[in-house]
Amino acid sequence: MRYGVRQFFSFPNPVNEISARLVAGGVVLMAAATIIFDQPWLTAVIAYGFLARVLTGLTASPLGQLATRVVSPRLPVSPKLVAGPPKRFAQGIGAVFSVTAAVLALGFGQTTIAYVLLGLLIVAATLESVFALCLGCKMFAVLMRIGVIPEEVCAECNDIWSRVPAPAAP
Repeated sequence: MRYGVRQFFSFPNPVNEISARLVAGGVVLMAAATIIFDQPWLTAVIAYGFLARVLTGLTASPLGQLATRVVSPRLPVSPKLVAGPPKRFAQGIGAVFSVTAAVLALGFGQTTIAYVLLGLLIVAATLESVFALCLGCKMFAVLMRIGVIPEEVCAECNDIWSRVPAPAAP
């Protein structure tokens, strides 16, 4: 099967929440290492990861690939499917924070404010990773409720099971 640009620049729907939580845990570790070891260059790596996940889902994200292809399949838990659009929105918020942190740290030498932004990412990613509480997803829901995000953007969110392939016959 031919793999085209459209497939490359796509985002999965539904998303395996287990993998999303593992990615969030990786973000926590990278952001904490950036701050603890005072390695501002890592802000660019974190920013790349968020941009890659927003634009391509997991295709161009090394952390996403590790979580979905290596770690998740080895865990003794079944995948938990959740809607993709809210997760993509959350990745977009992470991209804004991490790109801003990278520009501040690497472009202007403002590591203190960059590390504050990474600290906020650590809080949000920890909530996702440990408690399955996605702040970006909650914000997405609020924006839908007040009409900023049209309902048709996530009309399928209410019925993710319609897109789940049936199990293969033995």
